[in-house]
Amino acid sequence: MTRTETLMRAVRAKIANRALGPGDRLPSVRRFAQTMDVSPSTVVEAYDRLVAEGVIRARRGSGFYVTGADLPPMALAEMGPSRERDVDPFWVSKQSLDADSSFLKPGCGWLPADWMPNVALRKGLRALGRADDTLLSDYGSTRGSLALRRLLLGRFADEGITATAQQIILTASGTQAIDLICRLLLRPGDTVLVDDPCYFNFQALLRAHQAKIVGIPFTLGGPDTTAFEQALIHQDPRLYITNSALHNPTGASLSPQTAHRVLSAAAARGLTIVEDDIFADFEPAPSPRLAVLDGLNRVIRIGSFSKTLSASVRCGYIAARPDWIEGLVDLQVATSFGGPSPVATELIAGVLAGGTYRKHMDEVRRRLTQARKGAIDRLKPLGLAPWIMPRGGFYLWCRLPDGYDSAVIARRCMEEKIVLAPGNVFSVSQSATSFLRFNVAQLNDRRIFSVLKRAMEEYREG
Repeated sequence: MTRTETLMRAVRAKIANRALGPGDRLPSVRRFAQTMDVSPSTVVEAYDRLVAEGVIRARRGSGFYVTGADLPPMALAEMGPSRERDVDPFWVSKQSLDADSSFLKPGCGWLPADWMPNVALRKGLRALGRADDTLLSDYGSTRGSLALRRLLLGRFADEGITATAQQIILTASGTQAIDLICRLLLRPGDTVLVDDPCYFNFQALLRAHQAKIVGIPFTLGGPDTTAFEQALIHQDPRLYITNSALHNPTGASLSPQTAHRVLSAAAARGLTIVEDDIFADFEPAPSPRLAVLDGLNRVIRIGSFSKTLSASVRCGYIAARPDWIEGLVDLQVATSFGGPSPVATELIAGVLAGGTYRKHMDEVRRRLTQARKGAIDRLKPLGLAPWIMPRGGFYLWCRLPDGYDSAVIARRCMEEKIVLAPGNVFSVSQSATSFLRFNVAQLNDRRIFSVLKRAMEEYREG
């Protein structure tokens, strides 16, 4: 390959991965020549050939610009490092979401349907059937249901967060909440810190925003603070996205010492933190929260109700500084034309305001305690041990015996209609080969353990 062809390939690669988009100006001839260590005449030849192909165009006295004609459709599964399909977040998500009722899903991230407050939801739906026509027919307001936002404010006040209803925006889901924040605060190529391991859809969404993802090793008390501080110095990140309580996938919770050190380091470098608090109601008692200690200054809190109420009635929220909320409102109007469904938000508000929700969560926590103990007892004979005993929630982050590859085990179990979540799905550094994440509420079928045992025996034998 000639030097000219090498330069042309480099430009096309930047266009393909969205580092350069339609209308963007290419580096000047002199600067690109210095960067690539070639002569300016070589750059001129490469640019002229790309102009002839219609990939870029020249503007007299201004430079060269991307036309967009050579821009391929964005294939998110192809962005970032190549992975085996059974450790690819998109593949695992699709298996869990699309599998029919004959599949068992001990690797999924939600409670069984019969654990949810379906009686209260049906009662709420009947009440909505008598609601005003505008609730059933109109678009949602830009910030979402005031009733639900006020309920959230009451919860925040109990924690010690002082905020107003104007500092909360409701979204169509927790995932959309992160998407809007990324749209507001990130540009392609920005660096984002995540825990390693972390919730795999954080990685998938950041890939969609063309962010550079840097993993911070996660410890029993939160992120490794030394690695976190070093990343702030050397990586210049724009965001850090984390779960503080009942971390996904490990089940660990943030320690007070780690919380203070993370906030101090973030404040010193101007880093914004996104704290996903989706598992808050599964805790028996509150653990430290970055948003509480920070007061919604540089920490943005997000959450949703899909884990505790219904994944079918989608609604998330963002709580943040007023100026950021204003920008997020504009983005939500631009991308969704208003807030989430008024039917969904009023249904959730009605269930949360009723007396049944607290009793529902008390019962869920009790059942999870029993399910966790039973899961550990059944996994122990297979040589699977929890990395940590969680304070609550439904995840167990379990280590396989030495020498086992969880992706291979997951692949063999999938052949017998068992959906598992292998460790490297969650790991930016691909260092969780020996781990599996289990949902203790989805482990009530003995077939799971017999299939898992057989898969491990086959792996050992061959």
